[in-house]
Amino acid sequence: MNPRIASLEKLLNGPRDGALLRFSLGNEYLKAGAPAKAAESFQAAVERDPQYSAAWKALAKALSESGDQTGALAAYEQGIKVAEGRGDIQAAKEMKVFAKRLLRLPVT
Repeated sequence: MNPRIASLEKLLNGPRDGALLRFSLGNEYLKAGAPAKAAESFQAAVERDPQYSAAWKALAKALSESGDQTGALAAYEQGIKVAEGRGDIQAAKEMKVFAKRLLRLPVT
């Protein structure tokens, strides 16, 4: 197992467990080529902090990479709402672009 993933997983369910830890773990899973595991971590991050726009964006990316286009689109839509509500205009713009690209993909 990837040592970074292993060290982050040791912190799960402890005093440092939170949205940032789950987000960091999700990023490591994405780098390791495990988008489904990454999506689980990002989902846990947004459950802990529903206003975490970067985690919504990452969740959508991981879902898309794991083949869940419908879930990815839903995550982008929620992420756009969150980002706009927080005034995070750049993140909202990026997610809108990714969502449009996703809508152009053929459904498999």
